[in-house]
Amino acid sequence: MSTSLLYHGFGVRGYRYVRTDYVEGEVWLSIEQPRESLRCPLCDSAKVVRRGAEWRTFRTLSIGRKRVTITLPVARVECPTCEVVRQVSIAFADPRRTYTKSFARYALELLRHMTIRDVAEHLGVGWDLIKEIQKADLQRRFKKVPLKKLRQLAIDEISIGKHGRYLTVVLDLKSGAVVFVGEGKGSQALEPFWKRLRCSRAKVQAVAMDMSEAYIKAVTEHLPKAQIVFDHFHIVKLFNEKLSDLRRALYHEATDQQKAVLKGSRWLLLMNPENLNRKRDEPKRLQEALKLNAPLATAYYLKEDLRELWQQPDWRTARKYLTSWCARATASGIRILQQFARTLKRHARGILNYFKFRISTGPLEGTNNKIRTMQRQAYGFRDHEFLKLKIYALHETRYELVG
Repeated sequence: MSTSLLYHGFGVRGYRYVRTDYVEGEVWLSIEQPRESLRCPLCDSAKVVRRGAEWRTFRTLSIGRKRVTITLPVARVECPTCEVVRQVSIAFADPRRTYTKSFARYALELLRHMTIRDVAEHLGVGWDLIKEIQKADLQRRFKKVPLKKLRQLAIDEISIGKHGRYLTVVLDLKSGAVVFVGEGKGSQALEPFWKRLRCSRAKVQAVAMDMSEAYIKAVTEHLPKAQIVFDHFHIVKLFNEKLSDLRRALYHEATDQQKAVLKGSRWLLLMNPENLNRKRDEPKRLQEALKLNAPLATAYYLKEDLRELWQQPDWRTARKYLTSWCARATASGIRILQQFARTLKRHARGILNYFKFRISTGPLEGTNNKIRTMQRQAYGFRDHEFLKLKIYALHETRYELVG
């Protein structure tokens, strides 16, 4: 085998071919490093003294279905300049790795189309080795995500695992890429992100999030010039929770006949009217529940009117609409609706900022769904650092219909 074939076939350059052995269906290539090419691994000096060698093996690209292993006596050299004895650097493999760079590149190429388990079975190696290759690549690419060009962000948390474990995720709404993954939830989880953001000198214009007091305080403190935009889906969700509480309270006060009508009406109240199933008489059942109880009907129609807030053409019209909605909710005399109206008034600026930037946490919710899907497919992650790195790379994932 020529040294040219070593280079073009396996990415090994600067070494001499010695021999080929065939052992139990595998190919073992023995190579050696010429004495004149030995260098100090610290200062790259050629004035070194050889002090023995240590045999090492490296998995490399297969030939057909036959595994190929490279064996090399890695020289130890003494450097008079550095006054140390060290192993020389290996050009075709990274430090402390048992595989060549070409093998790692091939595995990463396969990982674009296959799972870690499938790649490991195809290459005839352990699952941990392929995971190590992918993790090293992700660390190299996402060790420091650039933040300088950030303009619009979305912040939310996601629950992972069964023990109340959370991750706080920050998404760049322009590129769709995750720029930060923090342990836990609340303002503490974002502290490392604020430090990096200050160093980047990014000019963030707006931040989409829910009405969490912890997030409001953190963003106001660290991004005083950025506009807060409260996500409208979270606001409607919060109102739906209030509507469920009201239905529950009315159910406990109702007669047996009224309970029979109200029973099972929770999802009918929360669903959008256009999504009701006519074959199951869901619109009719909903109307019966609303006729039965005036407070419930008031809350339901206010919910539908609240959804129309984000359909207004501009900020000025939306402000008038929100003021009118809050006035009607207050005049209803229903305590839960009055409390919610006060909440909206208190956060009116962040709600109306939607008409200046038209952003929401919707893209981040989509990313969170991808994270959950990734967890299910992997049956969980024992290595949480690996999970965070995989989240950073989610925007590179491509989904295609197969048929």
